[in-house]
Amino acid sequence: MKKELLMGTALVSTLGAASVAEAVTATMSGNHQTGIEFDSPTSGTDTNAQINDNNFSVSLSETTDGGMTISSSFSIVNEATASSSVGSSDMDAGFSLAFTDGSKLDVINAGNASGSHAVSIPGSAGAEGVSYATSNNAPTGLDFMTGSTVQGVEYHTASDFLADGLKMSFSASTDSGAAAATTYRIDGHVAIGATYVTDLGDSAVTIGGGWSEVDGSKLSTAPTNDTGGFHVGLSAVTGDLTVAVGFADGNVVGVGTQSADEYDADVVKAGIKYVSGDLTFNVGIASGDAKDNTIGSISGNDDAKDVTSASVSYAVASGVTAILGYTTAEASDEGSSSSDGSAWYIGANMAF
Repeated sequence: MKKELLMGTALVSTLGAASVAEAVTATMSGNHQTGIEFDSPTSGTDTNAQINDNNFSVSLSETTDGGMTISSSFSIVNEATASSSVGSSDMDAGFSLAFTDGSKLDVINAGNASGSHAVSIPGSAGAEGVSYATSNNAPTGLDFMTGSTVQGVEYHTASDFLADGLKMSFSASTDSGAAAATTYRIDGHVAIGATYVTDLGDSAVTIGGGWSEVDGSKLSTAPTNDTGGFHVGLSAVTGDLTVAVGFADGNVVGVGTQSADEYDADVVKAGIKYVSGDLTFNVGIASGDAKDNTIGSISGNDDAKDVTSASVSYAVASGVTAILGYTTAEASDEGSSSSDGSAWYIGANMAF
């Protein structure tokens, strides 16, 4: 028996299990936001509903003797939603390796470098939204043309890369191994993004942009265009005032019913945020246009969305914010006016 215990001790030491037992550093964060939305479509019946947004995430990290930090994270979701697309997408983080020179490498499901550098444009902080026809593919975000597979990496340079205030990212992913099907799937991508920060007098100016090219396939019909495109944005902060604008142009394949559609589109966004003590005022606009068609077709139909949103947020206490938001939209689908309307939201967010 003594020999077996000695052999077991030697094996544990060889495999390094003793060090595995030491816990990594873990931190928790999240929020609970709940409120009521009042939706008023132009054609239809007014409705109201409770809107919840609950998040609980755990971040894990540890630093090696050489100074490299290894980190990852996961989110806790309700068991009832763990098998849904929303629940499962919360639990797919890979690993991040932060090096002593300030650079970082994301490994496994690393994302798209172009999307990482999309400038944030102020808009309503509320959870209200106007419903659109499912066939309306006009986008309202700057990163609508980005995509990747789980088998990918993204490298982030250190700050002041090549020039003071410049930071860049490069990403790529390969075929995830999914079987070919009648619906479109992403085979891989390459992307680049950059953010440049500088001071112009009393204003801090941020310029962000990115380019992405995504390859994909469909078993029965080849796409006319691959997913891809570019975006650029600018944000200026002067004291308590933030002003931002952005533009994006690109193509997207694999949308709509059975991922059978593709479209080319462009988006213009602008927004203002002003902080006055415990009050924060947001106003934003977004205008998106798209021409969609069935994959492989050369004909198309026009879709459009013009959205204006605003909100007032009040810091009630540390971590507690009351929110009043409003959104109005005009939309057209397949060249015909549809889905116009407005929505109000009143609620509160508690963050930790």
